[in-house]
Amino acid sequence: MKAVRPIGAVSAALLATALAAGCSSKTEPAGEKKDKSSFTVGYSQSNNAEPYRAQLNLQLKHFLKKYPDMKLLPIADAKQSNATQISQVQQFVTQKVDVLIVSPTEPAPLTAAVARACQAKIPVIVLDRTVNTDCYTSFIGGDNYDIGKKAGETAVKALPNGGDVVELRGLLSTQPQIDRDKGFRDAIKANPKIRIVADREAKWLKEAATPVMQQWLTKYPKIDLVYAHNDPMALGAYLAAKGKGRDKQIKFIGIDGLAIPDGGIRAVQQGQLYSTYVYPTGAKEAADTAYAITHGKQVSKKQVLPTAEVTPQNAPGLYQQFDMSGKVG
Repeated sequence: MKAVRPIGAVSAALLATALAAGCSSKTEPAGEKKDKSSFTVGYSQSNNAEPYRAQLNLQLKHFLKKYPDMKLLPIADAKQSNATQISQVQQFVTQKVDVLIVSPTEPAPLTAAVARACQAKIPVIVLDRTVNTDCYTSFIGGDNYDIGKKAGETAVKALPNGGDVVELRGLLSTQPQIDRDKGFRDAIKANPKIRIVADREAKWLKEAATPVMQQWLTKYPKIDLVYAHNDPMALGAYLAAKGKGRDKQIKFIGIDGLAIPDGGIRAVQQGQLYSTYVYPTGAKEAADTAYAITHGKQVSKKQVLPTAEVTPQNAPGLYQQFDMSGKVG
């Protein structure tokens, strides 16, 4: 996947088409259409408190409304608890939902629960984060290694003479965190003068990132760049640096690129973030896939969604392109 640089109207339209369709691999037969007038969809979300996931929830509700015979049950919030999420999945299996969507908190603990749903012949859509089994109907998510690599390439350009970097990681056991870290580290090898002086888990949360950054600011008199695995952590670090009067000396890179007032695209426009990357929610693809499954259509086993780098130059256009404030809420 090639890097996406500041885009004009034509390439923005192409990106919108790609995001809507997704990049897919082999298809999976969904079986015959069930003789039912309506279909229930159960969704276990890893943590509603994260802005990205809150937006995903809103968008999923919006996109499922276009299918009158699809009924989304109240979204279950696991609150980053594996035990809670396992219980939620088991409950959806007991309820015999027609489609189960799950965004795993961590892959290993949710694997058995997803396998049980599969064994109960309930189609499973794994959204955003993987599980350690192939017994699901479709996976939908971004290429986190590629996004991390692009972020690293941006860091190399931002620090041509090298510099000291700190890294705020998501939940350590999750695949997006692992891939975003590896991609970034592989990319910055292009400049041996760039070094990561500290990294720590901040669990995707702004309120967890701020005190970590405060500690680093005390320990390191020189920090040139912050790489955070999502925008809330990047903005938490920015707030800590601003409190110390050091925000102008540091570049902040995040991931998510939500088109919401306190999201990453606006933060780039306002000069708080140096750059971020659009990480599609996959809500439209999940809604379309759930509909296809229940109506006997083939679906892709793996749907990989593309990204776009958000820069000060293209941020206004990307915000307008992805803004759903008039549709969800």
